Amino acid sequence: MTISTIRWLLPLIILYAVARPTIRRDWPLMRQHWAIMLWLGLTGGLLFSALQYVGLQYTTALNTSILNSLVPVLIIAAGALIFRDRVHLGHVLGISVSLGGVLVIITRAELAVLLQLSFNYGDIIIFVNMAIFAVYAVCLRLQPSIHWSSLLVVLAVVSSVGTLPFAVLEATSGQTFDLTPSTVAAALYVSIFPGLLAFAAWNRGVELIGAGRAGPFLHLVPLFTAVLGTLFLGERLMLFHVAGLVLILGGVWLATRPASGPR
Repeated sequence: MTISTIRWLLPLIILYAVARPTIRRDWPLMRQHWAIMLWLGLTGGLLFSALQYVGLQYTTALNTSILNSLVPVLIIAAGALIFRDRVHLGHVLGISVSLGGVLVIITRAELAVLLQLSFNYGDIIIFVNMAIFAVYAVCLRLQPSIHWSSLLVVLAVVSSVGTLPFAVLEATSGQTFDLTPSTVAAALYVSIFPGLLAFAAWNRGVELIGAGRAGPFLHLVPLFTAVLGTLFLGERLMLFHVAGLVLILGGVWLATRPASGPR
């Protein structure tokens, strides 16, 4: 909860410092549509970030990677259930192909890895969290016409206020982290990159192409992980990385093509 609070509190400070005129301009619209703004803040900010960190305490990185890769599927399901979105065959095929590429990379193309998976309540938390993010993604279409920085301020305020009491509880119970250079660097990274820049890019991308077409791009995460591991950690680029790359890029291309014909 402490890292979740920091993740949103620092972006809030940055945004308030650089985007006050924009926030003041958008305030009447945000106040008018307070219910949807609160809903987006709860789903995309407070619950998503907090449950992700909680779930990671009780499950493995492999399980989390597999469950995270279900988000594009959950986005389609959420759109169909909430807004009666129509789904075309190419979209489903593309997500299926890119999901196959994800599984190839994270299991190293070994079927035994999948067969040996075991799940616990931490996985349930992660799965529920992915479903919450899918709901947030499809509900972004309901936001008023405001600047991306104004939306992020709402997410940051709701998340910071919601998690701060639990962060205080953690600290008073002795669950604190040492202020070492590595922990400070980690806190700054999750605040600026996933917390601020990635959310801004995601929200804008969904605004431009819709949640359904944006979802398959999440399958690029394990691909980027493999590339960064090769560049910075000295990991070897293996054949299964290449196979996963081809499947993921091909699937994303199929899933993001404009629909044609009957859906």
